[in-house]
Amino acid sequence: MIFSKIPDPRLITVRRGGSLQDADHHLLAVWAADCAQHVLPLFEQVQPDDDRPRHAIEMARAWARREVTMTQSRTAGGHAMGAARALKGAAREAAYAAGQAAAVAHVAAHELGAAAYAIRAARAAAAEDQRMEVGRLECEWQRKQLPDEIRELVLDDQKRRNEFCWFIFDC
Repeated sequence: MIFSKIPDPRLITVRRGGSLQDADHHLLAVWAADCAQHVLPLFEQVQPDDDRPRHAIEMARAWARREVTMTQSRTAGGHAMGAARALKGAAREAAYAAGQAAAVAHVAAHELGAAAYAIRAARAAAAEDQRMEVGRLECEWQRKQLPDEIRELVLDDQKRRNEFCWFIFDC
């Protein structure tokens, strides 16, 4: 579970009573897709013939460009999460990251799920004595990808929901 009990109105679209503008919602989706894309090879090395996570990332980007509907992106995200279920380790976490990225179209707060699962994937792929450092480096890489327009929102969201995300954003 990556959601806190009290939703942040900054991550709820204006159409649903929050303050999140469409442009920023789209930036969140692209950033989440970037996070998932960064660890996607960890899935594809194990499941080279399963394109569900890659397709989910593509759909997140397509939604942000307004080329597909929210439902199409969210559905692709569900399929990516289905690809994760039978797996373990880095491949599983990478597929979940892709699924979360595609779900941002539906609920913007999934952006943190994509980032958290990507960090978990990077950690899982590392040697045990390197996991914390690899996770820290992945977290730093993600933060460098943040567009200025959403940087403060995402960093604040990481602080606010870090405990729900396995304290993964302590980087």
